[in-house]
Amino acid sequence: RIIRKLNPAFDPHQSLKLHSKAGVVPGLVEIKVNCENILASSNADVMLDSTLESVEALQEYAVHPAHVAAANTFVRPFTDVRLCLDYEVKQYGSQITSDVFFSAGQTA
Repeated sequence: RIIRKLNPAFDPHQSLKLHSKAGVVPGLVEIKVNCENILASSNADVMLDSTLESVEALQEYAVHPAHVAAANTFVRPFTDVRLCLDYEVKQYGSQITSDVFFSAGQTA
């Protein structure tokens, strides 16, 4: 999950262009951009929630030209603060655990 505090120049309609990357980037299963109906108690403006097939797919996604182009055009120029939490969901019987890969403040 990527959480961003955006500067006033951001146009929320630009986020719709990020939804179209699922199916374009190998290993990217689903992507959701949440920037509407944000509650007043929030201190961020947008959350990118993506599901990838594997850790390797995440690493490939990070440098894929379609992802880099979209991020450089529609997100990075308007970002004041970025937090990132990448995790792997593992299932052992009926238990699910998460392992954190990257921590807050890493650049995309």
